[in-house]
Amino acid sequence: MNTVIILIIAAIVLLGALIAIYNKFVKLRQHVSSGWADIDVQLKRRADLIPNLVSAVKGYAAHERDLFTDIAATRGKALAAGDDTQARAAAESALSASAGRLLAVAEDYPELKASQNFLDLQNELSETEDKIEMSRRYYNGTVRNMNTAAQSFPLNIVAGLFGFNNAQYFNMDHGQRLAPSIDL
Repeated sequence: MNTVIILIIAAIVLLGALIAIYNKFVKLRQHVSSGWADIDVQLKRRADLIPNLVSAVKGYAAHERDLFTDIAATRGKALAAGDDTQARAAAESALSASAGRLLAVAEDYPELKASQNFLDLQNELSETEDKIEMSRRYYNGTVRNMNTAAQSFPLNIVAGLFGFNNAQYFNMDHGQRLAPSIDL
C-alpha cells in the first residue's frame, strides 16, 4: 500500500515537472516569435523608407540608374525572404549595402544634403537601423535562451518529445548592417 502511494506521488511529481518544462518551452518559443516579429516590423519600416530616399536622390542624381535598379532588386529580395532567418539576413545585408551606397552618392550633391526632406529621411533611416539592432539583440537573446534550454539535460528530453527545436540566430553582416556615417 505504501509503495503504491509513493509511486502515485512520484508520478504526480514527474507529471508536474513535465508540465512545467513543457510550459517553459512554450514561453521561450513565444519570446522567440515575438522577437522575430519586432525585427520584421523594423525591417519593413526600413524597406518602406528606402524608396523615399531613392526618390529624393533621383531628382539630383538621375544618372545613377544602376544603383537605383540594384536597390529595387535587393529590396524585393529582402521582402520576399520572409521568415527564413538565414535568407533574410543575407538579403537585408545586401539591402543595407545598397542603401549605404545610395547615401554615399548623396555626398556628391550639396543641394541634396541641404534638403530638409532628405535629412529627415536620413535621420529616420538611422533611427530604424538602431531599432533593428535592438530588436536583433533581443531576438538573439531569446534564441540563446531557447537553444540553451533545448540542449540542457533533462530539458532536452522534453524538448525532443514535444518537437521544441533549436531556433536560428539572426546574424546580419555587421559591417554592412551599420548605417553609414555621413557628415553633412
